[in-house]
Amino acid sequence: MKNYTIHPSAIVDKGAQIGEGSRIWHFVHVCGGAKIGKNVSLGQNVFVGNEVVIGDKCKVQNNVSVYDNVILEEGVFCGPSMVFTNVYNPRSLIERKSEYSDTLVKHGATLGANCTIVCGVTIGEFAFIGAGAVINKNVKPYALMVGVPAKQIGWMSEYGEQIPLPVQGKGRYTCPHTGHLYELQDDRLHKVIA
Repeated sequence: MKNYTIHPSAIVDKGAQIGEGSRIWHFVHVCGGAKIGKNVSLGQNVFVGNEVVIGDKCKVQNNVSVYDNVILEEGVFCGPSMVFTNVYNPRSLIERKSEYSDTLVKHGATLGANCTIVCGVTIGEFAFIGAGAVINKNVKPYALMVGVPAKQIGWMSEYGEQIPLPVQGKGRYTCPHTGHLYELQDDRLHKVIA
């Protein structure tokens, strides 16, 4: 019994694993080796490769291709037309499938519209990649990244608002929406568990 929704125009290859409550919209193509969690939304014209894992509650907006060797942990947001790569130095005339690099996007991260994630990086928990940014190195948890190439300009809360703390140094902040306490220590932001 099917416990997810697939639009009639979508193609889901035999063998693809799709979790309960997931929604696959117009003109999506999911390859047979893909693993898609529960309550995932794949917007119009999304492509999901064979060697891809998409965690529970992810939202992949329109026109995103999630290529082989990309892992999205739970609750990742992929904005419209953002881009993943899986080969660092592609050439049409040279086969490089054996050189695919792993890309890991950790729990709760946001990848803004039209940003580009160059393969081989890890994006930390609840990091926020601004629209149009180009990520070519690892990103710290909760970091706010913008520009080409992207640079860290601040910190973001789990609620999705900028935290008024310096990029480096020390400090504490309590989110007015959730009551979570964040502490900046050794140039890394941590959520304090009470």
